[in-house]
Amino acid sequence: MTDPLMIIVAGVVALALGILLGKLIFSKNTQIKIQEAEEQAKRIVSEGQQTAETLKKDKLLEAKEKYLQMKSEHEKEVMQRNQKLAESENRIKQKEHTLNQKTEQLQKQATENEAIKENLGRQIELVNIKRSELEKHQEEHIRRLEKVAALTAEEARHQLVESLKEEARSQALSHIQEIIEDAKIKANKEAKKIIIQSIQRTAAEQTIENAITVFNLESDEIKGQIIGREGRNIRAIEAATGVDLIVDDTPEAIVLSSFDPLRREIARLSLQRLVQDGRIHPARIEEVVEKTKRQLEEQVMEIGERTVIELGIHGLHKELVRMVGKMRFRSSYGQNLLMHSKETANLCAVMAAELGLNPKLAKRAGLLHDIGKVPDEESELSHALLGAKLAEKYGEHPAIVNAIGAHHDEMEMAYVISPIVQACDAISGARPGARREIMQSYLQRIKDLENLAMGYDGVEKAYAIQAGRELRVIVESEKVSDNDADRLSFEIANKIQNDMQYPGQIKVTVIRERRAVNVAR
Repeated sequence: MTDPLMIIVAGVVALALGILLGKLIFSKNTQIKIQEAEEQAKRIVSEGQQTAETLKKDKLLEAKEKYLQMKSEHEKEVMQRNQKLAESENRIKQKEHTLNQKTEQLQKQATENEAIKENLGRQIELVNIKRSELEKHQEEHIRRLEKVAALTAEEARHQLVESLKEEARSQALSHIQEIIEDAKIKANKEAKKIIIQSIQRTAAEQTIENAITVFNLESDEIKGQIIGREGRNIRAIEAATGVDLIVDDTPEAIVLSSFDPLRREIARLSLQRLVQDGRIHPARIEEVVEKTKRQLEEQVMEIGERTVIELGIHGLHKELVRMVGKMRFRSSYGQNLLMHSKETANLCAVMAAELGLNPKLAKRAGLLHDIGKVPDEESELSHALLGAKLAEKYGEHPAIVNAIGAHHDEMEMAYVISPIVQACDAISGARPGARREIMQSYLQRIKDLENLAMGYDGVEKAYAIQAGRELRVIVESEKVSDNDADRLSFEIANKIQNDMQYPGQIKVTVIRERRAVNVAR
């Protein structure tokens, strides 16, 4: 529509220009030209108007078509929206219908629940009435029973409870005894099986150490050289080694006395070298003793390395290896400490393997369990706690540290291998011939065992037999019943287990005998 207007405007402008030119020019020629220009302008205006009309019609047709197209599209969208709205209305109507149904059901249930609640209330009232009547009848019945029995209800209840307690106690003790016996039988079978297998697979030589060493001489003449002028040589040897030399009438022999086997070995080797060399004087003695100490230290290290290689233990700290070597020259209750530790290590490995545990870890703990007995410096700690401290210092596994510290119950057992080490230590130390026991301590243990049993009421006599492996307790039949005998045996065994230290196990037998004697005259 803009194009025809522009054409009209252009024509008008041209017409105005023509009129303006006509006024300015006053000649006829110009007037004629003005007329021609006016006619031409009119013709241009009419042509512009026709062109504008044509364009206007075309644009109107295009606009009408576009309008009709947009109207149809709009009607389609409206129809789709109306359809969706109809579907939503249908769904809402369905939900309203279901909600109305549920509301009706809930109202019905509420009315039914109210009816049930009212019925229950009436029943509870009836039950409370009957309960009160029953309590009244029960109180009246109790009063009648109290008059008949001449006892109050509290006293009767107390007597009944006491009788039931006594009966339950006796039954419980008998059941406990049966369960313990059954468990002991099963446990003993399995334990004996494992222990026997472990011992059969382990054969360690046994060496009994003494507090003295006899040094043999080729002739008694050498005794004078060893003693020296005014005893200078023998005093020098004793001062350098810390060992007492006993020179007596024993032919061709000198006795070396010391509780430290390592010192005795240094003294023996030093004397051997001095006798072979023939030069025996204080300066030479000190030189030979120092040299022997160094060589023995190397030997100790070599023994430790050979032991750990023999047992297949790797990564052990050098200080711990040296302590293992020192065990060769130590004894415990007459038992060589290194042999005992090797035997314990092998037993631990076998037992751990039987139980499905780590045998290498158990063997390592078994070898190191007594390293607290060979410290470089004296300590106030027990050998178990000192050994645990040393193992921790040199980077051993926490399970090994705990096993060392707990093998005499001085530390709480926190790992599975700890009781294995304790059991294998007891097996190695308590089996016949492993250790020598001092007569005085043995007699004291027997006496303590018998006195422990005599401390119970009703015990007439107590005898420790089989070298203290069994305790026979004779009780008075008038004071101790059969059930009491079972209980007494159980209590004595527990007290021995908690209060005493002993090798192996102790069997407690309680004997109760009832005799009826009459004489026919």
